[in-house]
Amino acid sequence: MNEIERIIGESIATKQRILENNELVQRIERFKSIVVDAYRNGAKVLFCGNGGSAADAQHIAAELSGRFYLERKPLYAEALHCNSSYMTSVSNDYGYDNVFSRAVEAMAHKGDVLVGISTSGNSTNVLKAFEKAQEIGAYTIAMTGCNGGKIASFSDLVINVPSDVTPRIQEAHIMIGHIVCELVEKELFGNG
Repeated sequence: MNEIERIIGESIATKQRILENNELVQRIERFKSIVVDAYRNGAKVLFCGNGGSAADAQHIAAELSGRFYLERKPLYAEALHCNSSYMTSVSNDYGYDNVFSRAVEAMAHKGDVLVGISTSGNSTNVLKAFEKAQEIGAYTIAMTGCNGGKIASFSDLVINVPSDVTPRIQEAHIMIGHIVCELVEKELFGNG
């Protein structure tokens, strides 16, 4: 087996472990239901993460706010890191650990959903955002790796991918994000 085959095999094995974990599949279903309920109640979905997880946050938010498969009205979804002037000024003035919590304080309301993506589950700025979201009454969903990290205890729902390898976790996160986007769209707008 060459390196390419090994890496593809690891990715497939991670997804197979998700497929075989009924409890985790049920939590993914719950993730979808929480987002559907939020939208039906006029709420919004916010995302945060760092590095590759920021890219995943932006990707999933775009699928909800633009469209996935269906021609339909846009849904309010936003990745909190997309305003570079905000990110750099708050990082400079308050420290990077506070960039997402200040955005949550400004944007989130009771009933909104905050999805924090952190492969380790230990990103301080995501953790602080979750603390602020819970103060406000927003629902917190963590997308993490194997053990959930510190953020697990600050989350209303934890989607922890059964891996401790960052690229495999990120590949699974985007798969789960796509699943949620597809099912949210179908439930809210029909099958097209």
